[in-house]
Amino acid sequence: MTQQLSERIAVCTGTFDPVHLGHLDIIERGSRMFDQLVVGVGPNPDKAPFFSAAERVALLEQVVGHLPNVRVQAFEGLAVKFVRSVGARIMLRGLRTLSDMEYEFSMSLMNLTLDPELETIFLMAREEYSHVSSTLLRQVAQFGGDLSKFLPPTIRAALECRARERGLIGQSR
Repeated sequence: MTQQLSERIAVCTGTFDPVHLGHLDIIERGSRMFDQLVVGVGPNPDKAPFFSAAERVALLEQVVGHLPNVRVQAFEGLAVKFVRSVGARIMLRGLRTLSDMEYEFSMSLMNLTLDPELETIFLMAREEYSHVSSTLLRQVAQFGGDLSKFLPPTIRAALECRARERGLIGQSR
């Protein structure tokens, strides 16, 4: 028996390590497009995260609490399985650059092959966020740079604290 999937529920997955203003822009815009938006905090085997999955969920919950139709949930494994598990048909993805577009296009084709009932919808990043990535922000934090233009205050404080804990602020490589 095939599970009934809703086109009014979308899932936006990522590692969100940390969540930044570009992520939040996509989440807020997505929340206006769908009855429910689930933010899936997942693993990336190619990255060593600064924050645990539970910490990333908690940080996200702090900054999306004003959006009543958004919920945050950690997941393991394939994103398509997670999307189906919450009853959604739509994967919402943000695009910043041409390299994102190539990667996301390939991923969407793979996801469509893995689960032909799921669709991917892309939202273009706003210009002011098109260069922002969590990886770059972790590097800026490691060298003690100003993060105020890229992160909500609570997330900035958490990232700066984590960089200090790791003894990374101000160190050169």
